Amino acid sequence: MQVKASSMRAGTSSVTQALLLCGAVSGPLFIVAVLVQAFTVPGFDIRTDLISLLALGQYGLVQIANFILCGVLNLLCAAGVWRRLHGDPSGTFAPIFIALHGLLLVVVGVFVTDPMTGFPPGAMTPTTPSTHGIIHAGGALWVFVTCAVALAVLVRHFLATRERWWAAYCGASAVVMLAIFFASFTLHTSTAPFLDVSLVIGWMGISLVAAKLLADLRS
Repeated sequence: MQVKASSMRAGTSSVTQALLLCGAVSGPLFIVAVLVQAFTVPGFDIRTDLISLLALGQYGLVQIANFILCGVLNLLCAAGVWRRLHGDPSGTFAPIFIALHGLLLVVVGVFVTDPMTGFPPGAMTPTTPSTHGIIHAGGALWVFVTCAVALAVLVRHFLATRERWWAAYCGASAVVMLAIFFASFTLHTSTAPFLDVSLVIGWMGISLVAAKLLADLRS
């Protein structure tokens, strides 16, 4: 019986590690895929064009797949965080908000944005937003918010484990990414670079926390 119980614990740990690994790679994989497209897709300028626009045009399926894959990886990560932290501070709401973040990434991947700022080349910005464009814009807003809330909730876990640097990192990431995100709409300049910075902070925040929980589990 003792051998069987030990085997079950090892199997459970392996599953949790695999789920957390999905979260650890989700952010870097998404960002690398965007950068590759930014420098290879004709007519796209990362300084002025929103990354959502990459889902349009001849190679749009690449960014659609990137959104959906990142969303699925975050859903799997949420399951790993649940298994790792359930019953502890942050163990319920952190995985819930990570899962919502992942689900919304799938939504914005399925419902693509409308053309704007002259991209794709030759396309005109519609005078009336399409249904899928409205869904994409609304989903994109909550993609950022749910990511920030997940990081904010994780502060409780790291305070409980007395890992104050990690608590400060999660808290600062949540505040800074939302501050940059909402400030981008009030500045009289292109919003794209600000949204990109906010995205990197949030997406990498989730990935780094997943990597931290994975390292703790392995040790």
